[in-house]
This record gives sequence, C-alpha cells and structure tokens, in this order.
Amino acid sequence: MQFTNLGRTGLRVSRICLGTMNFGPETDEATSFKIMDGAHDAGVNFFDSANVYGRSIGRGATEEIVGRWFAQGGERREKTVLATKLYGDMGEWPNEGRLSALNIRRACDASLRRLQTDYIDLYQMHHIDRGTGWDEIWEAMEVLRAQGKILYVGSSNFAGWHIAKAQAAAARRNFMGLVSEQSIYNLLARKLELEVLPAAEDYGIGVIPWSPLHGGLLGGVVRKEREGSRRFQGRSADAIEARRPQLEQYEDLCDGIGEEPATVGLAWLLTRPAVTAPIVGPRLAEHLTGALHAVEITLDDEILAQLDDIFPGYKTSPEEYAW
Repeated sequence: MQFTNLGRTGLRVSRICLGTMNFGPETDEATSFKIMDGAHDAGVNFFDSANVYGRSIGRGATEEIVGRWFAQGGERREKTVLATKLYGDMGEWPNEGRLSALNIRRACDASLRRLQTDYIDLYQMHHIDRGTGWDEIWEAMEVLRAQGKILYVGSSNFAGWHIAKAQAAAARRNFMGLVSEQSIYNLLARKLELEVLPAAEDYGIGVIPWSPLHGGLLGGVVRKEREGSRRFQGRSADAIEARRPQLEQYEDLCDGIGEEPATVGLAWLLTRPAVTAPIVGPRLAEHLTGALHAVEITLDDEILAQLDDIFPGYKTSPEEYAW
C-alpha cells in the first residue's frame, strides 16, 4: 500500500479509503469484520463512516458495527485513521441534525459511543448548513478539539466558495479549519474540476472522492451485460444506455492495457491534483482486491489523454466559460 499526507496535515493515510456505508444494510456484520480485517492486512489504514449510515436498519447502525470491530482489540483502533460525519437528522425532534453548536456536541458524543472510541481522527460535515454561521460552527469544533474528541475537521459536498468562506472564518479565529473535502468525483462526474479541486489545492485540502466508479458504471457494465453475468433494469439500464458509446470506448481501452475498468477508474483518480484517496465501499470481501491493485498501476500520458478524449473534463473557472 502507498501512503500520503491528508492535505496539508502531517497525517499519513492510505491511498485507498475504506468506505463502510454498506455495512449493515448490504453487508452482514461477519462479512463487514472480514472486510475491515482484510483492509488492515493490505495496509489500508483510512476508514470512512457517517452517523446516518445504516439508516434502513437504524441510524447509527454502521458506526455500531465499526465500534464492535474495534472492541475486539488487536490494535484495530490504533491502526485506523477514523473518519466519520455529521449533519443528517438522527431523530424527529428539532436540533437532531445539521451544524448547530448543540447538534455538533451531541452528534460527536453519540458517534464516540457507537464507535467505542474516545476520539475521531477526522470529523466531517456531511453537507453545508446555510442556516448556521461559521463562527458558531468553528467554536463548537474548537471545543471538541480542545477536549481531545476530534483531531481534524473535514467537509463533504461543499462548493468551492463554501470552502473559501469556511477557511476565511477559521483564519480569523487562528483555527486550522478544513483539511479535507469529500465529494463525488470520477471520470463521468468531473464538475469538481471547475472550482472545488482548485480551491482544495490552493488551501491544502485533501480531496476524498466518493462514488469513484459512478455507481458501478465504470466497473465494466457493458462487458457484464454482454457476458450475461449481470442484468440491468430500470434506472441502471437507462444510465448505461445514455452513456453506452463512452462506456464501450472506455472498456475497450482498459482491455487494451490489460486492466479491469474499475481498477483504471480508481488509478485515474490517484493522478488528479489534491486527491488523497478515493473511497471504495465493498459489499463482499473479494471486492476489495481490485481496488488495492489500483495503487500499483501507472497510467502514462497517452492513456490519460485517451481517457480525457472519452470523458472530457473541465478547465478551471473562469477559463471554462470565459477567458
């Protein structure tokens, strides 16, 4: 496994981040434990969760599974850079969601209980809260950090100007502010390149892409369809049909270099500026293998240019739409 610093921090994390969103609803506890053990065995030390994950069986269920895995000992917690998130409603009563000082305090304490740990390495805001001012948010995060309950703060699904505003407010308070931004980014979804990636690079914020294979579309769906190993219906079939020419070209390119499409999609992300580690969310233990191989392959300039031809990206704003 390869490691890198998370943004401008001294924190070293694996270049693949293990996403836990499937743990509970899609993946039973025994298999979840096996996946996490396998990740550690492969050198993956960066795990991502959220307090709302597992909502179909109960909000907080995924964090509880991770917590029971930590409770087995064997330095599982000590070897893990643990990231989780808050924002989503955890109940029906007022102040059980978003980013008020009250909810930040309560949500953190609740996550700590579920995760069976006394600190969170990276505490992420799952979405921008337009109804809460930055001084209130940063003061609450400063208190958590002073109490030793969190070490770093990250964002998720922020626009570029949200990042800039957050960092300006943090600077006024002599606070470190954001060290990471988690957002959708992949060959099929490249709008991040307009403003979020440039902002993250300028502020020293590590980007953690979620949905790196765009819901599986970059995982070889055309070949699976042809081979009859997968049948796609409804929205999945519509999404494939809408992108079929691109996906066919992409899978042909991957065949030409002898790599799986999913591996190439992850490897491409690892070449992008400011990207720290894409999040992979395996449902089965064997799904982790291809993701791990992504850090071992190198995509040369010719292959990268071909990928840009198939999946055009964006220039940095304002050049994308002005001069």
